[in-house]
Amino acid sequence: MQKEIQLRNENISYELRESSRARCLRITIHPGGELSAVLPRGMAFEKLEKFIQQKADWILRKINLAKKRKSAFLLPKSSRKDYLKYKIQALGLAKQKIEELNAFYNFQCARISIRNQKTRWGSCNRKGNLNFNYRIIHLPEKYLDYIIVHELCHLKELNHAKNFWELVGQAIPDYKEIRKDIRSI
Repeated sequence: MQKEIQLRNENISYELRESSRARCLRITIHPGGELSAVLPRGMAFEKLEKFIQQKADWILRKINLAKKRKSAFLLPKSSRKDYLKYKIQALGLAKQKIEELNAFYNFQCARISIRNQKTRWGSCNRKGNLNFNYRIIHLPEKYLDYIIVHELCHLKELNHAKNFWELVGQAIPDYKEIRKDIRSI
């Protein structure tokens, strides 16, 4: 349901969704600068509006940042149908990029899989399994390379300490800039 609220003398529209599974209020600023809110079923709507007012500065800052963002692309919204459609293509791309970029590191990975994740581009576990979001197929190459190298480096360093970032920097010297950009996607 579409709603509107005034924040610091600015009218902001947002998408409101009630959820029986949600346990707490949640607000999200999407890459295009759209605001959405999730209200746990049974919770008073006034509580949500008060919550949004308390977060007004953060919301406005994030909306403005999203609108100013230099990114030349926006990823399409994802659905289960899209995941099933692109999963095999994403797996092929991930395997190809791992082979290409791992020539530099020569790390051993156990398994590569593609997932439909909402908040992660990739992950690595202690067993050496690498997981990637199917939406990597929509990324420009420099971001894709960063994600692949990031997860490959977790095969050696399963943390984000100095040694890990030094490993990433060997193959992706401008990783700090790319990391900053990709976090806003």
